[in-house]
Amino acid sequence: MSGWTEARALLARDLQLAFRRLGQTLLPLFFLFAVVVLIPLGVGPGPDLLARLSGGMLWVAALLASLLALEHLFRPDLDDGSLEQWFVGRREGYLAVYVRLLAYWLVTGLPIVLFSPLAAMMLNLPTQALGTLVLSLLIGTPALTLVGGLAAALTLTTRGAGALLAILVFPLVVPLMIFAAGAVGLAADGFSPAAHLGLLAAFTILCLTLAPIGIRAALKTNLE
Repeated sequence: MSGWTEARALLARDLQLAFRRLGQTLLPLFFLFAVVVLIPLGVGPGPDLLARLSGGMLWVAALLASLLALEHLFRPDLDDGSLEQWFVGRREGYLAVYVRLLAYWLVTGLPIVLFSPLAAMMLNLPTQALGTLVLSLLIGTPALTLVGGLAAALTLTTRGAGALLAILVFPLVVPLMIFAAGAVGLAADGFSPAAHLGLLAAFTILCLTLAPIGIRAALKTNLE
C-alpha cells in the first residue's frame, strides 16, 4: 500500500477502536464539563472574578483532561503484540506513531476545542476573547497530545504510570500554558494576542517535529 492509503487505513482502525470504547474516549470531555460546572461553586459566582480566571482555568482543565487516557495510548498495542508490527517496513514506526497521535487528538483534543465556546460562556469569558480561546486550543491541544504521547511512550512498561505521566508532562507544557493563557488574557483586556499565539504555534511546531522521533525511539526501546 502507498503511504496515504496505509495512513487512512490505520486512522480508520484507530477511530473505530476509540468509538468502541466510547465511555473511555469521552472521559476527558466529561472531566472538562465537570470542572466548568464546579469552578463557580468553588470560587463564587461573581462574574468579574470568573471572567479574569476563566481563560487560565479552561486551559488547566484541558491539560488535566488530556492526561486521563494517556496511559492507554500505546499499552493495548503492547499487550496484544501489535506494537512490534509498527517497526516492520521502510517507515519503521513513524507512520503508525503519527496516525495514533492524530487519532488520539481527534477523539480527545478536538471535542475539547468544540466544547470550549460553551464552557467559556458558562465561565463568563469576555466575548472578545472567545475566538482567541478557541484558536489557542486549536493550536495548543496538538502539542498537549504530542508531549503526552512522549510521556506515555517513556512510561509504557512502568507499573502505575499515571502519576509518573503527570510528573513528566507538567514541566514540559509550562511554556504552552504561559503562551495560551497569556493570549486569552490579552484578548480579554482588549489587546492583540498575536505574539502569544505565534509563540504557541512555534511551540506546537517544535513538538510536532521532535516528539514523534522521541516517541518512536522510546517505543522501540521498550520492545527490546
